[in-house]
Amino acid sequence: MRLFVALDLPWEVKEELADLSCNIPGARWVPAENFHLTLRFIGEANRLQAEEIDLALATLRGRSFSFCLSGLGWFEKYGRVSMLWAGVERNADLVRLQTKVETALHRVGIPADRRRFTPHVTLARMDMPVTPAITSFVQAHNLYRSAPIRADNVTLFSSFLGKDQPTYTPEAEYALG
Repeated sequence: MRLFVALDLPWEVKEELADLSCNIPGARWVPAENFHLTLRFIGEANRLQAEEIDLALATLRGRSFSFCLSGLGWFEKYGRVSMLWAGVERNADLVRLQTKVETALHRVGIPADRRRFTPHVTLARMDMPVTPAITSFVQAHNLYRSAPIRADNVTLFSSFLGKDQPTYTPEAEYALG
């Protein structure tokens, strides 16, 4: 199983994000049902590891909180755009929650993620140089801001890589107090 831990988004926010998609050559837009805010990508796990991960995440303690999506941008690899994203306003509660998830996973033998946590929602995947179309898209939507989104639980998702898009399945939810 390919696993990741995320905050799911309300359907209204997913529809809002889907409405941002446009015709940028080479962009593979994420379907609305797949929008989420990843707290930690785990990767491949066997059944025993998945059970240990589930038990570890079940011990998470934290309060519910709200966060807002804000602004758009892109990630680059080797000078090429790999992903368009909607950002997240600075939020100490979100960072604390992500740290707790990372700690819980580390306790069951999942190696620490070496990448810095950069909260975002992936809008589109691509592999191309920065183009005027990408720059114009980000500039046109850079003032995007969602209504406050309530984080009441954390979800463990499995990911099945299909031919066109991955399919994400919620495997377990962990309530925040």
